[in-house]
Amino acid sequence: MTECSFCGTDYKTGVGFTFYKKDGKALHYCSNKCLRNAQLKRKPANLKWTKAGGK
Repeated sequence: MTECSFCGTDYKTGVGFTFYKKDGKALHYCSNKCLRNAQLKRKPANLKWTKAGGK
């Protein structure tokens, strides 16, 4: 199981997106929703549907 870099949920390997930065670090996203929010530089702590934002 892989953990989403944005929302923190676990998802199956083979699902979602993997984004590789120039320094070689891999960022894993469970859905297009998480990928887009990360690209827009939104903070997970400000969103209720993420583990960091939810209570």
